[in-house]
Amino acid sequence: MPAHTNAPSGRQPGKKKGRRARLLVIVLVLALVAGIGYGAYWSVDAVRASLPQTKGSLQLKGLAGPVDVRRDGHGIPQVYASSDEDLFMAQGFVQAQDRFWEMDVRRHTTSGRLSEMFGKGQVKTDEFLRTLGWHRVAQQEYDTKLSASTKKYLQAYAKGVNAYLDGKDGKELSLEYAALGFAHEYTPKKWTPVDSVAWLKAMAWDLRANMQDEIDRALMTSRLGPGQIEDLYPPYPYEEHKPVVREGGYDELTKSYESREPASSGGSGGTGGTAGSGLAGGTTAPGGLTGQLSRLSDALDEVPAVFGPNGNGIGSNSWVVGGKHTITGKPLLANDPHLAPSLPSVWYQMGLHCRGISENCQYDVSGYTFAGMPGVVVGHNQKISWGVTNLGADVSDLYLEKFSGDGYTYDGKTRPFTTRKETIEVADGPDKTITVRETNNGPLISDRSDELREVGRKADVDAAAPDRGAGYGISLKWTALSPGRTMDAVFAFDKAQSWQEFRSAAKLFEVPSQNLVYADTEGNIGYQAPGRIPVRAKGDGSLPAPGWDPAYRWDRWIQQDELPYEFNPERGYIVAANQAVVDEKYPYTLTTDWGYGTRSQRIDDLIRQKTRNGGKISTEDMRLMQTDNSSEIAKLLTPELLKIDISDSYVRQAQKLLEGWDYTQDPDSGAAAYFNAVWRNILKLAFGNKLPKEVRVEGQCLSVEPADNTGPADEDRLVRECGERDDTSAQPDGGDRWSEVVRRLFDDEKSDWWKTPASRTDKATETRDQLFARAMEDARWDLTAKLGKDVDTWSWGRLHKLELKNQTLGKEGPGLVKFLLNRGPWDLGGGEAAVNATGWNAANGYGVVWVPSMRMVVNLDDLDKSKWINLTGASGHAYSDHYTDQTDAWAKGELFTWEFSERAVKKAAKDTLVLKP
Repeated sequence: MPAHTNAPSGRQPGKKKGRRARLLVIVLVLALVAGIGYGAYWSVDAVRASLPQTKGSLQLKGLAGPVDVRRDGHGIPQVYASSDEDLFMAQGFVQAQDRFWEMDVRRHTTSGRLSEMFGKGQVKTDEFLRTLGWHRVAQQEYDTKLSASTKKYLQAYAKGVNAYLDGKDGKELSLEYAALGFAHEYTPKKWTPVDSVAWLKAMAWDLRANMQDEIDRALMTSRLGPGQIEDLYPPYPYEEHKPVVREGGYDELTKSYESREPASSGGSGGTGGTAGSGLAGGTTAPGGLTGQLSRLSDALDEVPAVFGPNGNGIGSNSWVVGGKHTITGKPLLANDPHLAPSLPSVWYQMGLHCRGISENCQYDVSGYTFAGMPGVVVGHNQKISWGVTNLGADVSDLYLEKFSGDGYTYDGKTRPFTTRKETIEVADGPDKTITVRETNNGPLISDRSDELREVGRKADVDAAAPDRGAGYGISLKWTALSPGRTMDAVFAFDKAQSWQEFRSAAKLFEVPSQNLVYADTEGNIGYQAPGRIPVRAKGDGSLPAPGWDPAYRWDRWIQQDELPYEFNPERGYIVAANQAVVDEKYPYTLTTDWGYGTRSQRIDDLIRQKTRNGGKISTEDMRLMQTDNSSEIAKLLTPELLKIDISDSYVRQAQKLLEGWDYTQDPDSGAAAYFNAVWRNILKLAFGNKLPKEVRVEGQCLSVEPADNTGPADEDRLVRECGERDDTSAQPDGGDRWSEVVRRLFDDEKSDWWKTPASRTDKATETRDQLFARAMEDARWDLTAKLGKDVDTWSWGRLHKLELKNQTLGKEGPGLVKFLLNRGPWDLGGGEAAVNATGWNAANGYGVVWVPSMRMVVNLDDLDKSKWINLTGASGHAYSDHYTDQTDAWAKGELFTWEFSERAVKKAAKDTLVLKP
């Protein structure tokens, strides 16, 4: 699950100039605000004005009774109230104190109103977001789906946020508002309940599973055959990596299903197309489809990535160990969602406590929340604990729509589009009105690109549908575009007291579909797959479908009693880390694009190693598992790399780093640095240059500035190498799918994938080991450029750095703004597909692009002995003591004590604020 928005994208060349001029003004203002140069007055006035009051008392209009807010040494608040409404009103007030800038940018993202804050550079982004219609659907949910109690809590939360805003000007809210006021006039509007609900749509968007894979597979058919595509999208390795559910959970469903007539939607599925078709079922696609999908992929990249890159690397770890395997005799539950690093962290730690549990006040819960949304999303109450990872269910399909006159074709008839007007307010320019068109499948997302519309008008549609037409477009069918009840689920989880109540809450958790792991103080452990997951009449969702053919409709949702679950399995533990949830016997298609189980199997192995011969697991053992840096692909490849005869003495020096290496990617490991450079070059040589250009991930030139101690001869080699390669050379991202691709090809030493043409400096390769030797040579010179000539000075952490970037002005603004708002770097261990998933994208270098965004270990024997940590800190204020005060400990893999009982919270409290009616 989450981070927040990339607000100004700045990717439109014609609009960068004016935006950057405004940012230069912001630079000057922030320089003053931060006390740079002669800004002493601003340093005192603006910085202090925006920091929240955390001691003493405040009057809050609308409270029914007093509320205590106790903050520990990291500024983490625990809120105590006597009614539900007071509790959630106080939550809104406190979160606004620490994070309102973040909350405001988030709601402008979800409502497609970024242009109101940041100007005309955001119009294209807003157009796409308005087409998706997140806020419209959230409004429908609030109006028609949510329970009366949930609405009451949302209203109380909004009242708390607005109580904080009341009477404050920009500089009293945050530094960013003080700066923004010098670019153009902007005043935050009041918070609404729908602003909170809409955040769930952004969460669902970034966890929507396989949309990019659907596009890429379709594009690959233009150049690769079915066998080659299968090589690159291999089936899940059930023999090597166990699924989540192994003991029951759907046995009776399978028997029942097998007794029926065969259905069209099978359990395992496939790519469903043929070479050259690009569409499900082998349907012949029009000539312009490749261009359409390629440009759509670019358009999707422009949508603010709330939680980071949506791809094979993104994921999470969660597991629960039953009491028969723990030193306490009660369960331990661990969770660490992997998301893009953001500043502040997407998560906000908080406790919500009723002074006494009653019908009037029902909550005693603590954990990780989203600033801008009431309730606790992940954590524990006094009886149960739960964690989440992305299930990866395929809940979205792209449809190629065939236009006919003023409508679209479906089942041989022309239907009219459903249309609506959307007006976008622009801070530094005139308003813009767009028309959004929808088919029976969903909004036409291709309408949001001038290039896509032009392609649609000119496309040869006769091959796709023989009757005359006016072009075609692409629509999106997605479960999150129908109103749902997920907000109800959040409150139901927070007060659930048993497995039965937890499952009832899970039934409401419709979008996004997540893996839910469970433990309770009675000693039970469990797993439930929730979510609104479609059953397709035909096809498996792995390729775009012909929208004019009703055979590809969605028939219904999988019912909860048909979804996989597990309760107290005999093995005594459950691991859910984005691997396959079910085996091939399960009768429905959840997805054809599971994660490939590298992390989950490593966790499984660690648990079994620890519990072998009656061993017991402690909270500290769970923490150590979370920080496991072992590389599974290194275990496969390194023995072979060491067998290769290397004649070049410089390359041989690097190869020797791998001798005796234990495959652990610690920050100070030179072997880890060299291996990952070799892995990156293997991917580039074997696959990167063979993919259709439309699906290539553009990267950087692998060799960059030579280090100071590089000799002239080596420097000349580097220049020649870098010149030989295009500056936008490409390769796969290196996620665990690519580990599985290489594992399956490993024994075929003469596979065509190992063949590469000669370059100006290298011979052609014909075999696996020849390609490996060339990758080892290239890796030596890559790291010489980055780390220097002396291999003894190399370390993984020097390559694998984390930089925390403020997700608005600090992400794309000029250097001085970044300096003021951003933090880092930190040298990290871990890596791609490791349990300590500090992911990096092999197409773009070694820098950290996703991280364990938080870590927690819940001790169900004594909740006060639970542990937690956040990536950054509680505060979103750049000069607060709690902006990044947890990051150093997080980088070391440490956890902090997580107080829960009122006695423990009082003992840990450093500041107490009393909110009075």
